[in-house]
Amino acid sequence: MRLVLLASLTMIAFASNSILNRVGITSGEMDAVSFGILRLISGAVMLAALVMLRSGRLSFGGDRRWAGVSSLLAYTFCFSLAYESLDAGLGALILFGMVQITMFGGALVSGERPAAQRWFGATLAFAGLVWLLWPGHAAAPSLAHALSMAVAGAAWGVYSLNGRGGRDPLGATAANFVIAAAIVSLFGLGQLAMPGSAGIPTVTGFGVAIAVLCGAVTSGLGYALWYTVLPSLRSTTAAVAQLTVPVIAMAAGAVFLSEAVGFRLIIAACIVLGGVLLAVTSRR
Repeated sequence: MRLVLLASLTMIAFASNSILNRVGITSGEMDAVSFGILRLISGAVMLAALVMLRSGRLSFGGDRRWAGVSSLLAYTFCFSLAYESLDAGLGALILFGMVQITMFGGALVSGERPAAQRWFGATLAFAGLVWLLWPGHAAAPSLAHALSMAVAGAAWGVYSLNGRGGRDPLGATAANFVIAAAIVSLFGLGQLAMPGSAGIPTVTGFGVAIAVLCGAVTSGLGYALWYTVLPSLRSTTAAVAQLTVPVIAMAAGAVFLSEAVGFRLIIAACIVLGGVLLAVTSRR
């Protein structure tokens, strides 16, 4: 029962990233880049504190460190930019679908030979996303923002593939966040120091609070909780549990943000998540 509760809290935290990004950028009147910077910094502080309390040290070495940092940066800012327009549930569905498709592609590149069921599932999920995003129908989202979220999903898929098999995933994620936060902090200071700079972006206290909450709690603590639960879950169970994240985001977006959940989105979600379910439950 405890394991189910912790896994449920983790999925809620992951879905809340979409809700909080949407709220911070729209209601909080923050620009997407500033939101992403604050999210990274607050997440880095929380994760570094957790790792230091656990082991007393934080390691920044590793052959694949820069691949992790680069994909984390791409994910963070493309994710925030996408929520300038996308609804929370729609964004979560695109993100989740692209993560799974990217990891499927990574498996092919690494030499795996997926079973027919996994091929069919990945193809179905991709077809569902294409149908949802195809321009020309009334419910079609902004293509630029949808592509931004697709890039975020691909980046997170690369991040997951890069860290797969690591002995200390929480420590690795904390190090990646700290390095990424240092880079964006230096970039932000450099922008302010440039002649002709527009200065500090206009933000609100509410927007800053939402960005910090998203970084420290739903990102930082959410990842820490996930890495605590993950060793106790079968890999298939863990993958299937993540199917609930877009559904939670859609429901929360409808309840808290009054976002419309149309028939097309529901059908597309069933196609995408059904395809992912087939892929992750394949025996091979």
